[in-house]
Amino acid sequence: MNAVFKRPPTLKDTYTHFCPGCTHGIAHRLIAEVLDEMQIVDKTIGIPGVGCCVFLYNYFPIDVLEAPHGRAPACATGMKRAQPDKIIFAYQGDGDMAAIGTSEIIHAANRGENVTVFFINNTVYGMTGGQMAPTTLLGQQTTTSPYGRNFQTEGYPIKMAEMLATLEGVAYSTRVALHSPKHVNQAKKAVRKALEMQINEMGFSMVEFLSTCNTNWRVSPLEALKVLENEMIPYYPLGVFKERTGKDFL
Repeated sequence: MNAVFKRPPTLKDTYTHFCPGCTHGIAHRLIAEVLDEMQIVDKTIGIPGVGCCVFLYNYFPIDVLEAPHGRAPACATGMKRAQPDKIIFAYQGDGDMAAIGTSEIIHAANRGENVTVFFINNTVYGMTGGQMAPTTLLGQQTTTSPYGRNFQTEGYPIKMAEMLATLEGVAYSTRVALHSPKHVNQAKKAVRKALEMQINEMGFSMVEFLSTCNTNWRVSPLEALKVLENEMIPYYPLGVFKERTGKDFL
Protein backbone atom coordinates (compact mmCIF):
# COMPACT_ATOMS: atom_id res chain seq x y z
CA MET A 1 0.00 0.00 0.00
CA ASN A 2 1.18 3.51 -0.82
CA ALA A 3 1.27 6.04 2.01
CA VAL A 4 -1.13 8.91 1.33
CA PHE A 5 -0.19 10.93 4.38
CA LYS A 6 2.78 11.43 6.68
CA ARG A 7 3.34 13.60 9.72
CA PRO A 8 4.76 17.00 8.70
CA PRO A 9 8.29 17.59 10.04
CA THR A 10 7.13 20.58 12.07
CA LEU A 11 4.62 18.52 14.04
CA LYS A 12 6.40 16.71 16.86
CA ASP A 13 6.12 12.95 17.22
CA THR A 14 4.61 12.99 20.69
CA TYR A 15 1.54 11.98 22.66
CA THR A 16 -1.45 14.28 22.33
CA HIS A 17 -3.47 15.70 25.21
CA PHE A 18 -6.51 16.21 22.99
CA CYS A 19 -9.52 13.94 23.40
CA PRO A 20 -10.05 11.23 20.75
CA GLY A 21 -12.06 12.79 17.94
CA CYS A 22 -11.00 16.36 18.70
CA THR A 23 -10.27 18.47 15.62
CA HIS A 24 -7.63 20.62 17.32
CA GLY A 25 -5.11 18.11 15.99
CA ILE A 26 -6.23 18.74 12.42
CA ALA A 27 -5.71 22.48 12.86
CA HIS A 28 -2.25 21.79 14.26
CA ARG A 29 -1.37 19.63 11.27
CA LEU A 30 -2.50 22.26 8.78
CA ILE A 31 -0.46 24.99 10.46
CA ALA A 32 2.60 22.71 10.57
CA GLU A 33 2.25 21.78 6.90
CA VAL A 34 2.00 25.40 5.83
CA LEU A 35 4.97 26.46 7.96
CA ASP A 36 7.02 23.70 6.33
CA GLU A 37 5.88 24.49 2.79
CA MET A 38 6.54 28.21 3.23
CA GLN A 39 9.91 27.46 4.88
CA ILE A 40 9.29 29.88 7.74
CA VAL A 41 9.58 27.50 10.71
CA ASP A 42 12.83 28.97 11.99
CA LYS A 43 11.41 32.52 12.10
CA THR A 44 7.98 31.69 13.55
CA ILE A 45 6.80 32.29 17.13
CA GLY A 46 3.56 30.84 18.45
CA ILE A 47 1.44 32.41 21.19
CA PRO A 48 -1.28 30.12 22.60
CA GLY A 49 -4.09 31.18 24.86
CA VAL A 50 -5.36 29.35 27.93
CA GLY A 51 -7.55 26.26 27.53
CA CYS A 52 -7.16 23.33 25.15
CA CYS A 53 -4.79 25.53 23.11
CA VAL A 54 -2.36 25.85 25.97
CA PHE A 55 0.15 23.10 25.15
CA LEU A 56 1.21 24.45 21.76
CA TYR A 57 4.86 24.11 22.77
CA ASN A 58 4.43 20.33 23.05
CA TYR A 59 3.62 20.00 19.36
CA PHE A 60 5.67 22.60 17.46
CA PRO A 61 9.51 22.91 17.52
CA ILE A 62 9.29 26.69 17.54
CA ASP A 63 9.62 29.41 20.15
CA VAL A 64 6.38 29.73 22.10
CA LEU A 65 5.22 32.48 24.46
CA GLU A 66 2.42 31.39 26.78
CA ALA A 67 -0.15 34.19 27.15
CA PRO A 68 -2.41 34.91 30.13
CA HIS A 69 -6.04 34.07 29.56
CA GLY A 70 -7.40 36.10 26.63
CA ARG A 71 -4.22 38.13 26.20
CA ALA A 72 -2.65 36.35 23.23
CA PRO A 73 -3.32 39.26 20.81
CA ALA A 74 -1.68 41.69 23.24
CA CYS A 75 1.33 39.40 23.63
CA ALA A 76 1.47 38.93 19.85
CA THR A 77 1.45 42.72 19.43
CA GLY A 78 4.41 43.15 21.76
CA MET A 79 6.34 40.29 20.20
CA LYS A 80 5.82 41.54 16.64
CA ARG A 81 6.78 45.10 17.51
CA ALA A 82 9.90 43.89 19.29
CA GLN A 83 10.83 41.44 16.51
CA PRO A 84 9.16 42.64 13.29
CA ASP A 85 11.17 40.19 11.18
CA LYS A 86 9.48 37.22 12.88
CA ILE A 87 6.23 35.50 11.90
CA ILE A 88 3.89 35.71 14.88
CA PHE A 89 0.72 33.68 15.23
CA ALA A 90 -1.70 33.39 18.14
CA TYR A 91 -3.76 30.24 18.70
CA GLN A 92 -6.94 30.76 20.72
CA GLY A 93 -10.19 29.05 21.64
CA ASP A 94 -13.61 30.67 21.76
CA GLY A 95 -13.70 31.10 25.53
CA ASP A 96 -10.22 32.62 25.44
CA MET A 97 -10.76 34.98 22.49
CA ALA A 98 -14.47 35.78 22.50
CA ALA A 99 -15.00 36.12 26.26
CA ILE A 100 -12.17 37.29 28.51
CA GLY A 101 -10.09 38.31 25.49
CA THR A 102 -12.69 40.33 23.59
CA SER A 103 -10.96 43.65 24.23
CA GLU A 104 -7.54 42.38 23.17
CA ILE A 105 -8.70 40.83 19.90
CA ILE A 106 -10.83 43.80 18.86
CA HIS A 107 -8.20 46.43 19.52
CA ALA A 108 -5.31 44.42 18.03
CA ALA A 109 -7.42 43.91 14.93
CA ASN A 110 -8.52 47.53 14.77
CA ARG A 111 -4.93 48.75 15.07
CA GLY A 112 -4.03 46.52 12.16
CA GLU A 113 -1.31 44.70 14.07
CA ASN A 114 0.63 42.64 11.53
CA VAL A 115 0.02 39.30 13.22
CA THR A 116 -2.06 36.19 12.47
CA VAL A 117 -4.64 34.64 14.78
CA PHE A 118 -5.98 31.10 14.48
CA PHE A 119 -9.30 30.82 16.30
CA ILE A 120 -10.83 27.48 17.31
CA ASN A 121 -14.62 27.75 17.58
CA ASN A 122 -16.15 24.61 19.12
CA THR A 123 -19.03 26.49 20.83
CA VAL A 124 -18.00 25.49 24.34
CA TYR A 125 -15.34 25.86 27.04
CA GLY A 126 -13.46 22.63 26.40
CA MET A 127 -10.79 22.21 29.04
CA THR A 128 -12.67 23.62 32.05
CA GLY A 129 -15.77 21.44 31.96
CA GLY A 130 -18.03 22.25 29.04
CA GLN A 131 -19.48 25.57 30.16
CA MET A 132 -21.40 27.89 27.82
CA ALA A 133 -19.12 30.06 25.68
CA PRO A 134 -19.91 33.27 23.79
CA THR A 135 -20.16 31.08 20.67
CA THR A 136 -22.56 28.49 22.14
CA LEU A 137 -25.51 28.01 19.81
CA LEU A 138 -29.07 28.92 20.75
CA GLY A 139 -30.69 25.92 22.42
CA GLN A 140 -27.35 24.18 22.96
CA GLN A 141 -27.04 22.44 26.30
CA THR A 142 -23.88 22.96 28.32
CA THR A 143 -22.96 22.54 31.98
CA THR A 144 -23.98 26.15 32.63
CA SER A 145 -26.96 26.16 30.26
CA PRO A 146 -28.50 22.74 31.00
CA TYR A 147 -31.82 23.72 29.41
CA GLY A 148 -30.19 25.20 26.33
CA ARG A 149 -28.91 28.69 25.60
CA ASN A 150 -31.72 31.23 25.71
CA PHE A 151 -31.24 34.53 23.88
CA GLN A 152 -33.46 36.32 26.40
CA THR A 153 -31.07 35.60 29.25
CA GLU A 154 -27.72 34.71 27.64
CA GLY A 155 -27.86 36.69 24.41
CA TYR A 156 -26.85 35.48 20.97
CA PRO A 157 -23.76 33.60 19.77
CA ILE A 158 -21.01 35.96 18.65
CA LYS A 159 -19.85 35.74 15.04
CA MET A 160 -16.20 36.69 15.40
CA ALA A 161 -15.17 36.49 11.73
CA GLU A 162 -17.95 38.84 10.63
CA MET A 163 -17.41 41.23 13.53
CA LEU A 164 -13.67 41.57 12.99
CA ALA A 165 -14.17 42.02 9.24
CA THR A 166 -15.82 45.38 9.93
CA LEU A 167 -12.62 46.83 11.41
CA GLU A 168 -10.32 48.93 9.22
CA GLY A 169 -7.12 47.29 10.42
CA VAL A 170 -8.17 43.79 9.39
CA ALA A 171 -6.59 42.50 6.18
CA TYR A 172 -8.10 39.01 6.16
CA SER A 173 -10.97 37.42 8.04
CA THR A 174 -12.35 34.02 7.10
CA ARG A 175 -14.22 31.05 8.52
CA VAL A 176 -13.43 27.45 7.59
CA ALA A 177 -14.41 24.03 8.92
CA LEU A 178 -12.55 20.85 9.87
CA HIS A 179 -15.15 18.11 9.41
CA SER A 180 -14.44 16.71 5.95
CA PRO A 181 -11.45 16.29 3.58
CA LYS A 182 -12.84 18.95 1.25
CA HIS A 183 -13.21 21.48 4.04
CA VAL A 184 -9.83 20.60 5.54
CA ASN A 185 -8.18 21.34 2.19
CA GLN A 186 -9.97 24.69 2.07
CA ALA A 187 -8.85 25.41 5.63
CA LYS A 188 -5.22 24.83 4.70
CA LYS A 189 -5.49 27.40 1.92
CA ALA A 190 -6.86 29.89 4.44
CA VAL A 191 -3.94 29.25 6.82
CA ARG A 192 -1.50 29.97 4.02
CA LYS A 193 -3.35 33.11 2.92
CA ALA A 194 -3.37 34.48 6.47
CA LEU A 195 0.37 33.99 6.87
CA GLU A 196 1.02 35.48 3.43
CA MET A 197 -0.90 38.57 4.54
CA GLN A 198 1.50 38.94 7.46
CA ILE A 199 4.60 38.37 5.34
CA ASN A 200 3.38 41.05 2.93
CA GLU A 201 2.75 43.41 5.86
CA MET A 202 -0.93 43.82 5.00
CA GLY A 203 -2.20 44.00 8.57
CA PHE A 204 -4.17 41.77 10.92
CA SER A 205 -5.34 38.35 9.69
CA MET A 206 -7.63 35.81 11.35
CA VAL A 207 -8.80 32.30 10.46
CA GLU A 208 -11.78 30.93 12.38
CA PHE A 209 -11.93 27.12 12.42
CA LEU A 210 -15.30 25.51 13.11
CA SER A 211 -14.28 22.57 15.26
CA THR A 212 -15.78 19.77 17.30
CA CYS A 213 -15.74 18.94 21.01
CA ASN A 214 -17.40 15.54 21.18
CA THR A 215 -16.45 15.10 24.85
CA ASN A 216 -18.34 18.17 26.07
CA TRP A 217 -21.04 17.86 23.42
CA ARG A 218 -21.57 14.33 24.77
CA VAL A 219 -21.70 12.68 21.38
CA SER A 220 -19.45 10.30 19.47
CA PRO A 221 -16.68 11.70 17.24
CA LEU A 222 -18.70 10.77 14.14
CA GLU A 223 -21.85 12.38 15.49
CA ALA A 224 -19.86 15.51 16.33
CA LEU A 225 -18.90 15.92 12.67
CA LYS A 226 -22.60 15.81 11.77
CA VAL A 227 -23.39 18.41 14.44
CA LEU A 228 -20.80 20.72 12.92
CA GLU A 229 -22.26 20.23 9.43
CA ASN A 230 -25.94 20.43 10.34
CA GLU A 231 -26.02 22.86 13.27
CA MET A 232 -22.87 25.00 13.34
CA ILE A 233 -22.49 25.88 9.67
CA PRO A 234 -26.10 27.12 9.25
CA TYR A 235 -25.44 29.70 11.99
CA TYR A 236 -21.73 30.24 11.25
CA PRO A 237 -21.53 30.35 7.42
CA LEU A 238 -18.21 29.53 5.83
CA GLY A 239 -16.38 31.98 3.62
CA VAL A 240 -14.09 34.98 3.37
CA PHE A 241 -15.55 38.06 5.03
CA LYS A 242 -12.69 40.41 4.22
CA GLU A 243 -9.59 40.14 2.08
CA ARG A 244 -7.41 43.17 1.51
CA THR A 245 -5.67 43.60 -1.81
CA GLY A 246 -2.60 45.64 -2.58
CA LYS A 247 -4.54 48.45 -4.21
CA ASP A 248 -6.76 49.07 -1.17
CA PHE A 249 -3.94 48.89 1.36
CA LEU A 250 -3.19 52.29 2.88
